Amino acid sequence: MTKFEIRLGPAGNCITAKKPGTEASFERIVELGLNAQEIEFVRSIYLKEDKAKKLGRLAEELDIKLSIHAPYYINLASEKKEVIKKSIQFILASAKIGEVMNASPVVVHTAYYLKNDREKTYEIVKQQIEKILEEMEKKKIVNTQIALETMAKQSQFADLDTLIKFVREIDHKQLTVCVDWGHMYCLGNGKINYGEIFDKLKKLKLKHIHTHFTNVRYNLNKKQFVDIHEPMNSHPKFEPLAKEILKRKVNITIISETPILEKDSIKMKKIFEKLGYKFKK
Repeated sequence: MTKFEIRLGPAGNCITAKKPGTEASFERIVELGLNAQEIEFVRSIYLKEDKAKKLGRLAEELDIKLSIHAPYYINLASEKKEVIKKSIQFILASAKIGEVMNASPVVVHTAYYLKNDREKTYEIVKQQIEKILEEMEKKKIVNTQIALETMAKQSQFADLDTLIKFVREIDHKQLTVCVDWGHMYCLGNGKINYGEIFDKLKKLKLKHIHTHFTNVRYNLNKKQFVDIHEPMNSHPKFEPLAKEILKRKVNITIISETPILEKDSIKMKKIFEKLGYKFKK
């Protein structure tokens, strides 16, 4: 009997669904034998609470694990107060929908570093995240987590080591990390050690790890990997990640952010099955 769970699905609605809309995407996910979907609020928070509640019920019936990606236009360390205020509003609004539709975590691109002052950025972000967690409690958002995503550039907050330190310092059950494997591959310029990453994550004692996977492009001019998403190839390789997950029996969600979304989720599923993992029927 399998004692751990692997969840796979697309970032946004399935591109092979029979018709537009999230309900049709859920149907397609079930048809494909997948079991997760990330609701993408990257440009706007387009769901109202009543619709979110209905979708949450449907996802529960179909055993689809939901998460949310908050809008991209977030910078909790902006020099403009209005940007910080709007960023907090975006995160809280996303978390509220998450609470209503039983979707967790809400993944956040947290901030950009202030020029030449990474320590100050860290403290500013810390203040804003603590404020957000306090507001979530006031608004009775008690189940949905906020997941700070590992980023692809040195200018972005933050790398995995920084986020682990950050989350441990705040020490709140509703704050976690989202590991973006493609971003980490870019940051390492083509190097990634999956086992080392899982070892580091042990410090957070996570019951379930939320992650994103995409392949990324090599820029010949810059001579480095950049955060331009590509269909599954070998940058980074997926099978070594799958082997590490199975060896360690990691409870994990892997959201496909490649341009072909669920088509690559299916490839991931086939790799896990080839390696001996059996998904629920």
